Amino acid sequence: MTFKDIFKSSFLEGFTTGVDTKSVIIGISVAAVLALYIFFIYRIVTRKTFYSKTFNLSLIAMAIITAAIIITIQSNIVLSLGMVGALSIVRFRTAVKDPLDLVFLYWSISIGIICGAGLSAVAVVLTLVLSAVIIVMQKYPIKKLSTILIVNSTKPESDAEIVSAVKKYSKSYTVKSKNLTATTLDMIIEVKAEEESELIHRVMEIDGVTSASLMSHDGEINA
Repeated sequence: MTFKDIFKSSFLEGFTTGVDTKSVIIGISVAAVLALYIFFIYRIVTRKTFYSKTFNLSLIAMAIITAAIIITIQSNIVLSLGMVGALSIVRFRTAVKDPLDLVFLYWSISIGIICGAGLSAVAVVLTLVLSAVIIVMQKYPIKKLSTILIVNSTKPESDAEIVSAVKKYSKSYTVKSKNLTATTLDMIIEVKAEEESELIHRVMEIDGVTSASLMSHDGEINA
């Protein structure tokens, strides 16, 4: 037997350990329980208009599958290398549009890895702390979003009076668009108004204004 054979044999034997049934059951069970917890937390804190139950269910499956993979690869170095090679060909094409979804996805995978490594206590602490932080920050008040005021008038010269009314009832405003013709005026103004009802009624009282619409939007807040 050559030195190469001896080294190879010693190396493989050093990284080959048995995985008992109890460890497998505990690791996967804890991952499943924590994944269910993540499922309900995601359902509570999600701000999407259309809640994706399919994505939420995938969080549970992701945690359990990851835990099973980690338990498997830690038992044998050859098997782990083969599994890494097999998993490297997997490509995910679904784009994650909401950063919060990415957090939950990474959270679910992390729970699977930690439970698979036999560190269930770490997974439990991580889950409790992270869920508490997310829920608290969801309740934290944020700066009021701007609204979009759309005004149509039959008198092009009424733009100054419209801006004056907006200035009176708004903390700040920005004229986004002003479209003038010989007989009409169309304005789009971004406003931050505390008294939105009073603002739109005041604009409608302006001579020549035929319609005024106040619309909210889901833009991001920079400050």
